Amino acid sequence: MKRSLTDTAIRNAKPHQDGKPKKYTDGGGLYLLVSPTGKHWRYDYRHHDKRKTLAIASYPEFSHSEAREKHTEARALLARGVDPSQHKRELKMADATENTFEAVSREWLARNKDGWSESHYDRSISYLTRDVFPLLGKLHLTSSPP
Repeated sequence: MKRSLTDTAIRNAKPHQDGKPKKYTDGGGLYLLVSPTGKHWRYDYRHHDKRKTLAIASYPEFSHSEAREKHTEARALLARGVDPSQHKRELKMADATENTFEAVSREWLARNKDGWSESHYDRSISYLTRDVFPLLGKLHLTSSPP
């Protein structure tokens, strides 16, 4: 696969003079999209005869070599028949459900169960299930309260 971008070219990349985004290709579908608001790594690919684009990351948060690594991972997923965009969404969803108030609370209860009496554990789980989880259970812990 031919690589065409260099670190110097990436640092000096500018959008079109009229402010429209400009693509700087790196090969294999990977490119740097430069807009007036920033520089972003993207990967164009085809899955089930549909053209798709995977947003990899922003530059300089992700270096050229890191973007190439992510690109290689996405190509490997495609080779196995997995849509990289769908895979990325599924990973985000799994992370979001692992960090909900209910998931963390249940984990905390399980860790502390051995040190509590059975009646204390039963009251705690009953209270959380009945009163707290319906209101706060789906709340992602990095978000602010409703």
